[in-house]
Amino acid sequence: MSQLSHLTPAGVAPGNGYSHVVTGSGRWIAIAGQIALDADGEIVGIGDAGAQARQVFTNLQLCLDAAGATFADVVKLNFFVTDIAALPAIRAARDAHIDTDNPPASTAVQVVALVRPELILEVEAYAAVPA
Repeated sequence: MSQLSHLTPAGVAPGNGYSHVVTGSGRWIAIAGQIALDADGEIVGIGDAGAQARQVFTNLQLCLDAAGATFADVVKLNFFVTDIAALPAIRAARDAHIDTDNPPASTAVQVVALVRPELILEVEAYAAVPA
């Protein structure tokens, strides 16, 4: 695990489930946006934000594993959702994987569509591990 610092700058309201600033050093890892596809390329959880989010975080875990990292090394998560009302289900899946006392920096954006119309969520991640 890399040494990360989670900061809330003076004058900035505390984040709800995210850190405003995360710093660290080491080898940088960028993970492309993950969607709710299983190992066979089939969509998991059509119409179910929670099921899609769980699959997305499973995929992120597999990607982190492949890079020699864990969710403790994640510096930033970017969420792209087709309906911002899905955030509670997405946060539940996220919170099963991250340290909620020291969460990564994150951004959530509602988008018109993702690469396939059945998809509700896409998440990309950035991590840092010791060099």
